[in-house]
Amino acid sequence: MEKKAIYQLLEEEGIPFAVTEHPPVFTMEGTHALCLPYPDDLACNLFVRDDKKRFYGLLSLKGEGHLDLKAFQKSQGLRRLSLASPADLAAFLQLAPGSVTPFGLLNDARHRVEFFLDRRFLEGAGRIGIHPNENTATVWLAARDLLRLLEEQGTTVHVATLPLVDNGGQQAL
Repeated sequence: MEKKAIYQLLEEEGIPFAVTEHPPVFTMEGTHALCLPYPDDLACNLFVRDDKKRFYGLLSLKGEGHLDLKAFQKSQGLRRLSLASPADLAAFLQLAPGSVTPFGLLNDARHRVEFFLDRRFLEGAGRIGIHPNENTATVWLAARDLLRLLEEQGTTVHVATLPLVDNGGQQAL
C-alpha cells in the first residue's frame, strides 16, 4: 500500500489522523532534526525474526529506548531473535529499510508477521506517530485505532511492556 492508499483506508474506516510531510528520514536520530508536532509519540519500529526464521515480529517502541531483545524473547517464550534482513522486510512487508512501520503489516496478506505495540503508547494522549509505508511523512493517530485497524485486517496484535536497556546496559523501567 502506498501512502495515499493508507490515507484513504483511514478515511474509509473513520479513523481520525493527521499527517506531517517531511524530508526522508532513515533513523530515529534523523527525526530529531525535524520539527514534528508530537515528538514524544514517535514510534521506533523494529522488524525481527527468530534464528529458525519461523517467527517474524514487528515491534513498535515508544521513544528513544533500545529494546532489550533477550528480555523480550524470554518474556514471549521465543527462540533467539535478531533483526530481520532487508530481503525479509521486502518479502514480508514490501518495505525498504528506513521505512519500517506498522502500516507495512497491511501488505502482509498471509498474516505471517505478529505486531507488538509498546504499552506506553496507550498512556497519556494515546497517540502514535508512524510512517505511511514511506519515510517522507509521519501519520499521527490514536494507538487504539491502529490496533483495531490491524486486527480487523487479520494481523495478530499484542500489547506488551517492551523491555528497554539504558546506555549503561541496565534494563530501564
